[in-house]
Amino acid sequence: MNRSDLIRLWLARGLIAAVLLWNVQAAVVFLAAPAASAAGFELRGATAAAVARGIGLLFLMWNVPYVVALLHPIRHRVSLYEAVAMQTIGLIGESLILRSLGGGYPGAAASVSRFIAFDGVGLVALLVAVWVTRSAK
Repeated sequence: MNRSDLIRLWLARGLIAAVLLWNVQAAVVFLAAPAASAAGFELRGATAAAVARGIGLLFLMWNVPYVVALLHPIRHRVSLYEAVAMQTIGLIGESLILRSLGGGYPGAAASVSRFIAFDGVGLVALLVAVWVTRSAK
């Protein structure tokens, strides 16, 4: 692997790592403080805490391809593409959820809007990782 490819590899790893760490941090918050996380969606009580923990668990599950892509985004390009697809699905889905809320749920709308921003930034980072590794061998 030449020097240029090594730089591309490590730049892509840095971008993927940033998104992965951000996702895992969000998962930990949902798992460790479910009541606070659920409150952002205007949910309360034991069921709300279970829902928040479930979201945290889904965040962890979501990150499997990110970890594989992080190991070697050139060799494991399919995992990088999977991460891009998952991030895109999240962004589109959250946008549709926000649209369906209407104006009656400002707390939930604010929480969903944060997820949209979060996934939008993550998607850009992953797309840059795809772009910088496109010609690396």
